[in-house]
Amino acid sequence: MSQLTPLQLFKCLSDETRLTIVLLLKEAPELCVCELCEILDLPQPKISRHLAMLRENDILLDRRSGKWIHYRLSHNIPMWAGNIIEQAYLSQEMNIKMLSKRLKNAAEITIIRPMCL
Repeated sequence: MSQLTPLQLFKCLSDETRLTIVLLLKEAPELCVCELCEILDLPQPKISRHLAMLRENDILLDRRSGKWIHYRLSHNIPMWAGNIIEQAYLSQEMNIKMLSKRLKNAAEITIIRPMCL
């Protein structure tokens, strides 16, 4: 496991989907793939591809629970990288909170369309 470089971090965050995933995980301590699909309204293969890149660069950690994989921000990222993510989150906090509400709304209708919630 090599140390995260600024170039790796900025490459990861240069994609809107990956940036949004990181910021959502700053808001919520942990999310599973199906929750991210619901929030971002994107197909599972696309979300999984982005998650893999973030995980390979040690920005995210994953945990398996049954058939679901849950992701969270790594506690091992360098302080400078955490500061960048924090500042990005603060600049987009309202947008991220609005996206997070999609998950809360989806949780209320899981009887119609089951999710892993």
